[in-house]
Amino acid sequence: MGSNPINLALRFLLELAALLAIGIWGWEQSDTWMHFLLAFGLPIIFATIWGVFNVPNDPSRSGKAPIPVPGPIRLAIELAFFTFATWTLYDSGETNFAWILGTIVTAHHIISYDRIAWLFKQ
Repeated sequence: MGSNPINLALRFLLELAALLAIGIWGWEQSDTWMHFLLAFGLPIIFATIWGVFNVPNDPSRSGKAPIPVPGPIRLAIELAFFTFATWTLYDSGETNFAWILGTIVTAHHIISYDRIAWLFKQ
């Protein structure tokens, strides 16, 4: 289920939504030129972490792992990423969107139970 094309598409959309939420939150943190740095820099940092720290041969990803990490560490990175993105929506006053993102992320991880089990074995 974790590598089902529909589930992978959902995860990709969740990743984009999370990066957008982080960027919007970064923009709101300053009234100076810093909002440009935060709005673009934070999503780039998070996307880099997301793309670099991987479990080798993850069937739901390309299988490549520029920096290999154990499965539980990868899961912790994913959960921290989505938790932070959800919090940024809440902190920005977008409580409904925070609940929506958090609920969909939770549902995604529940239906990806096979991938979660695989990650814990790595």
